[in-house]
Amino acid sequence: MRMPRPRRCRRVGSQPNVTYFKPAGIRMVDLEETILAVDEFEAVRLKDLEGFEQEECARRMNISQPTFHRLILSARKKIADSIVNGKAIKIEGGDYVIAPQTRGRGRGRGGGFARGPGGDCLCPNCGYREVHQLGVPCYTKKCPKCGAPMTRA
Repeated sequence: MRMPRPRRCRRVGSQPNVTYFKPAGIRMVDLEETILAVDEFEAVRLKDLEGFEQEECARRMNISQPTFHRLILSARKKIADSIVNGKAIKIEGGDYVIAPQTRGRGRGRGGGFARGPGGDCLCPNCGYREVHQLGVPCYTKKCPKCGAPMTRA
């Protein structure tokens, strides 16, 4: 009998600051809830808010691109169901680990660069630039376009 492959933990940047959303005008006792896993929340944040391509999102979360695709579809369906049907959204659970944060310049435990004032990751070969939120580490070691090593801008 074959054993299934162990599930990879999805990497997320940080815990969400807000974990509960509810429609206005509906009492809590009358509300249905939809549970959005933390890894689904991270998929929506990376793809829809930060605007990264699916390949880059999958790499940042340490999962395959098809797995990321399934994750984002599941998250979007739950969010749409909640909005259309007036349900609350509770963000909790899922298979994830918090990505280590890097401090200062250079490569640290997070394997990338943390953005400081005016600092992003830049490819010296093709000019590709990756912008990061303040304090969020960069996991890009090679340029996704040309494969050259990235440097801190």
